[in-house]
Amino acid sequence: MAAIISDPIEFAQLCHELAGQRELGLDTEFLRERTYFAQLCLLQLSFGARALAVDTLALRDLDALRPVMAAPLTRKILHAARQDLEVLWPATGALAGLFDTQSAAALVGLPAQIGYAELAKVLLDTTLHKSQTRTDWARRPLSAAQLAYALDDVRYLPPLADELTLRLQKLGRWGWFEEEMAQLAGNGSFQVEPEHAWRRVKGLAELDEQRRALARALGAWRERRAISADRPRNWILPDAALRDIVLSAPRTTAQLAAISELPEGVRRHRGAEILSLIESLGLPALLPPLPQRRRPAPAETQAVQRLAELTREAGRELGIAPEVLATRRDMERLVAGEREAPPLSGWRRAVIGERLLGAL
Repeated sequence: MAAIISDPIEFAQLCHELAGQRELGLDTEFLRERTYFAQLCLLQLSFGARALAVDTLALRDLDALRPVMAAPLTRKILHAARQDLEVLWPATGALAGLFDTQSAAALVGLPAQIGYAELAKVLLDTTLHKSQTRTDWARRPLSAAQLAYALDDVRYLPPLADELTLRLQKLGRWGWFEEEMAQLAGNGSFQVEPEHAWRRVKGLAELDEQRRALARALGAWRERRAISADRPRNWILPDAALRDIVLSAPRTTAQLAAISELPEGVRRHRGAEILSLIESLGLPALLPPLPQRRRPAPAETQAVQRLAELTREAGRELGIAPEVLATRRDMERLVAGEREAPPLSGWRRAVIGERLLGAL
C-alpha cells in the first residue's frame, strides 16, 4: 500500500485493515484561514510498524472510517487533540478511545503545553525535523520531504503513548488521565450553536440584560452568515466591531458609521441589516450606564495570591505544573464565590480543591 492513499479501492482496503488494529496514531493537516469550516487536507495514520497518509482532498468521502473511529477498544492516539477532533468530526464523526499525549505528559510532570517534537526528544531521544511547518497542505503533489514530515507526526505516537501509560500507572495517576480523556470526548461535535456564539467574545457576559440580548442576537446573526458563506466569522463582523455595536447600540446610520472598528465594507453592505436587527429587539431608548471595571479589593487580591501559593506548593509536591491543577482564572472564580470551577470536580477536588476551599 502506498505511503499516501488517494485511490478509493486502496482506501476501502485500508479501512478494512484498520478495523482489526489495537491502536492508531492520528494527526491532521488542514487550512482554515479563509473559511469557516476547516479544510481537511491530509489525514495521517500510524498502526503496527506502518505510517501512511490519506489524501482527503482526493478522497472527500471518509464515511468508511466512522466505525473504527467510533470503536472504543481501538485506542486513538493524538497530540494536543482538540483541534484535530474538531476538524475530523464532520468527516469521520466523534472519536472514542482517546489518548492525548500532551494531556498525559502534563500529568506525569512534563510542561503543560509540551510540543510533540519536544516530547519525542524527552521520552524517545528522537529528533524530529520541522522544516515543512509552512507547507501549503492544499497544494498537490506533495513532495517526498513534505510527506516524510507529515508521517513523522504520527510515527512516534504509539511508543509515546506506551511510555506515558507506564509513567501514569507508576505514579497512580491513570484514573486522573481517564477523567481527562472522558471530558475531552464529552465535548461532542465542537459545533458552535449560533445562539451561544456571543460567548466567544470577551467582555460581554458582564453587561446589562438589554446589551446581552443584543450580543446574543448579533452573535447569532454573524455565526449564521459565516456558516452560510463558509467564511471566517471575523470576515463577516470583527470581534472588536461586534463588541462596540453591543456597547453603543446604534440606532441610525450615522451612529453606526461612528464605530471606528466597523469596516467600511461591512457598514456599506450590511449596515442596514444590522440596524434592522437592533430595531427588532425593541431596546429602550436609554440603556443602563456601562459597568465600570471594578478593581479587586485588596482582600480579594490577597486571597488569590494565597490560593496561588497553595497551588504552587501542591504542584511541587506532585511534580506537576501548577496550572494543570488550577489556573489563575479558577482561583479568581473561587474567591468570587463560584463553586463550579474545575479544581472542585473530579480528581482535582481531592488533590487541590479541598485545600483551596479551606483557605478561603
